[in-house]
Amino acid sequence: MTRVLTVVSRLGRRIWFRAGLFTLGALLLALGAEWLEPMLPALQSLDIGQNSVGNLLTIMASSMLAVTTFSLTAMVSAYSSASSVGTPRATQLLIQDRTSQDALSTFLGSFVFSVVGIAALSTGYYGEAARTLLFVGTLIVIAVVVITLLHWIGYLADFGRMADIIDRVEKAATRAADAYAEQPALGGLPGVIVPEGARPVVGTDSGFVTLVDTAALQGIAEEHDLTVHVRLCPGSAAHVGEPLAYVEGRVTDDQLDAVRRAFEINAHRTYDQDPRLGLVALAEIAIRALSPAVNDPGTAIEVLGALERVTLVLLGSDPSGEAQHPRVHVPTATLADFLDDGFRPIARDGAGQVEVGMRLQRTLKALANSATPDDAETIRTAAEQALARANAALDDEGDPAAVRAAAG
Repeated sequence: MTRVLTVVSRLGRRIWFRAGLFTLGALLLALGAEWLEPMLPALQSLDIGQNSVGNLLTIMASSMLAVTTFSLTAMVSAYSSASSVGTPRATQLLIQDRTSQDALSTFLGSFVFSVVGIAALSTGYYGEAARTLLFVGTLIVIAVVVITLLHWIGYLADFGRMADIIDRVEKAATRAADAYAEQPALGGLPGVIVPEGARPVVGTDSGFVTLVDTAALQGIAEEHDLTVHVRLCPGSAAHVGEPLAYVEGRVTDDQLDAVRRAFEINAHRTYDQDPRLGLVALAEIAIRALSPAVNDPGTAIEVLGALERVTLVLLGSDPSGEAQHPRVHVPTATLADFLDDGFRPIARDGAGQVEVGMRLQRTLKALANSATPDDAETIRTAAEQALARANAALDDEGDPAAVRAAAG
């Protein structure tokens, strides 16, 4: 994904952006009635109760301010709940939720429409035909608000609850895993040993790599006859002075700067190009549920089901044939890395829970049955390590046997 597409995609998920669009639309609707009046002269003699539009706008302005405040409070409460009962890594998914953004934007836009309409009426801005148009527009806005409010009330029943958090993280993890399965090297070639003499491109910021613009790297490499060896992929921790990539060929400092700009480093990881973050977030939900303070093995078992589905996407990888960026080499994660991210924390913290141990063994067994021989061996190794943890943590004689039986 190029930097431009990423910026546009992230912009569309910002709550202020959608609220701004709805507010702009409300302004145009409230002020546009007067502009349209010359085109609709027949409306001047039409009487459909447009004289009551001021009262309707006043009622809507006062009620929409209260509804907007209530909606914002409910959203903030859901964000806090996601951090406390799930994982802070899920909060960004709730913030990007389209339904909550549309609801808040609709209520805010309706409030702005009402205030602007009241102000315009008080100044005599509207003629007779424009007042009729404003009345019709007000009725349409009220209908939209009622429908949105009904949908929003039903949506709040699940918004930010544990099942909702798990589902959101699973969907984000599945999207990232699907993209990774199709292009594990981000459209480039797999990583190779960096030849001697290649110049390092050191980072100037600390944080996490959230984007590698392989298209930009390919353009630089083609223009100057270079080969770029990416060292840090999305999700990797970056430090000042640490190489982000190596460039093979005769390269100038300006070209090294151009390569550096193809890497985006932020304070927090994102799900866009990071297939491992979703697995990490799911594991965090499970180990919090397994903590002695919560003691909720049922949530950990639900997470194992989600991890199984995401891992199946990774196992079914079918990389596209020809590399889109053949001058860029990108290291890829191994299946063992993904298993360590998702399953090892649960095997560690759930070693003393026989139900969790049994479900973990069944899950890994099912994955092994769906994998290639090499991947199946990696999964069986992870299952054996989890079984060893369970044997060491379970005290009752029958519990280890039950876990072993689940392993088959």
